Amino acid sequence: MSSSDQRGRKAAKTDRISRQPRTKEPFDPKVFLATVNGGRTISTCPKNQKLFAQGEDADSVFYILSGKVKVTVISTLGKEAVVAILGEDEFCGEGCLTGQPKRMATASAITQCKIMRIEKGAMLRVLHDEPTFSGLFVTHLLQRTIRVEEDLVDQLFNSSEKRLARALLLLANFGKEGRPEPLITKVSQETLAEMIGTTRSRVSFFLNKFRKLGFISYNGTMEIHSSLLSVILHDQPHITDKTGGSAVT
Repeated sequence: MSSSDQRGRKAAKTDRISRQPRTKEPFDPKVFLATVNGGRTISTCPKNQKLFAQGEDADSVFYILSGKVKVTVISTLGKEAVVAILGEDEFCGEGCLTGQPKRMATASAITQCKIMRIEKGAMLRVLHDEPTFSGLFVTHLLQRTIRVEEDLVDQLFNSSEKRLARALLLLANFGKEGRPEPLITKVSQETLAEMIGTTRSRVSFFLNKFRKLGFISYNGTMEIHSSLLSVILHDQPHITDKTGGSAVT
């Protein structure tokens, strides 16, 4: 075989290899949620800055990379209520995905936050194309639903003292996967009162009580100790079914 034939075969082989489709790299949701590209932007939000406001166009979903965000609603009479406190690795504003034209609530940073904004179209595409991401997002929605149910039971059956203890533990990430964060950035007593549906004076009274009992300590920032769990584990509320068994504990 001549050298020219050998070169021709090598060139043909190289051409065939170059035309073969490249193997698609596995989709990594964490990389997607940390990369600016295709309808995704990242910004740093100082404390008290709004991510979106009630009544604005609902055109995007937000993902919290770090920090904490409160979600509030305002009634026609001007009364404000805190409906959720969200933290790292949680979404907010997802109502736009179901055709919600306007924001039903306001989301504001209560600490300095790093936030990713995902345009509605980009979010719908990745949900459709990437089963791994869809699974992650469905898990988020289920956890949010469970949290809402727990909040409802908490409001219906627990005293304001127990509701405050639960709110503080949630702010410190107790009960979540991973290591708890006993230190939380200062949250005003007014915000805590709005979260649990009581007055600022009651919140102040219970915080002082928790401190005297050694459940919390604070000096600028608040430290939540695991012993605070005893407040909500004692005489937990429950709903019994018609047969007498415990339906919710």
